[in-house]
Amino acid sequence: MSDRLTVLKTYKLYVGGKFPRSESGRVYEVTDSKGKWLANAPLSSRKDARDAVVAARKAFGGWSGATAYNRGQVLYRVAEMLEGRRDQFTREVADAEGLSKSKAAAVVDATIDRWVWYAGWTDKIAQVVGGGNPVAGPFFNLSSPEPTGVVAVLAPQESSFLGLVSVLAPVIATGNTAVVVASEKGPLPALSLAEVLATSDVPGGVVNVLSGRSAEIATPLAAHQDVNAIDLAGADEALAKELEIAAADNLKRVLRPQPVDYAETPGIDRMTAFLETKTVWHPTGSLGASGSSY
Repeated sequence: MSDRLTVLKTYKLYVGGKFPRSESGRVYEVTDSKGKWLANAPLSSRKDARDAVVAARKAFGGWSGATAYNRGQVLYRVAEMLEGRRDQFTREVADAEGLSKSKAAAVVDATIDRWVWYAGWTDKIAQVVGGGNPVAGPFFNLSSPEPTGVVAVLAPQESSFLGLVSVLAPVIATGNTAVVVASEKGPLPALSLAEVLATSDVPGGVVNVLSGRSAEIATPLAAHQDVNAIDLAGADEALAKELEIAAADNLKRVLRPQPVDYAETPGIDRMTAFLETKTVWHPTGSLGASGSSY
């Protein structure tokens, strides 16, 4: 009996719910911590970045207009699907981050739990950061959070899966859509996550995943007039400064890079960073001759 040849996986981008190759036709070699070749990943171009923004904008209306409860259901479904592919992600995280199988499994478990954590916040965050405001006058004054729009996310470079989910999940949990620039040296977990998103009821375009040179992809995203915010988690000091200057042109919200222990339970900062507050005033009116208000 002859030995069979292994079917090597072709990794692709994830844009608008589809899996295109980079329009540039370029790829780059991804290796493990010991320099062993793992796969060829797409080397995204500026055109790929622009296409991803178009897809994210197109998906924004439907995703932001969905009920918070529905978004929570969708995020929970992602966690379910990740659980079913736990062994695959354990292998990919071990290769990407140079971890033992047991440590990589712990990272994957924490990542799945992180999805569940954010799934639970979708219909609760409005109660924490919104509400009725006391005012001096016969008015109802109500504040409610709304998503910012299209958010570009530079995934952490060293934490290829847990860090990725920790910056992506809060963006989409609150109704934004995302263009993600995967870890440059460890993009495979992010590209495999895209396959999970595609089969987890997440509408096409809500999350778009690009791989390649972080600076090459992030620069046009930071300057893009239809990107509303950018998370610089995966940028070094020099790149972060360059992107922040580019982002100022259309007054993007910018979340600067900061030291984060992704293993710790997150707060709500990454959710509130990409929310706007809408405040509505409404007259209460009067009841009866006494002028009492309701």
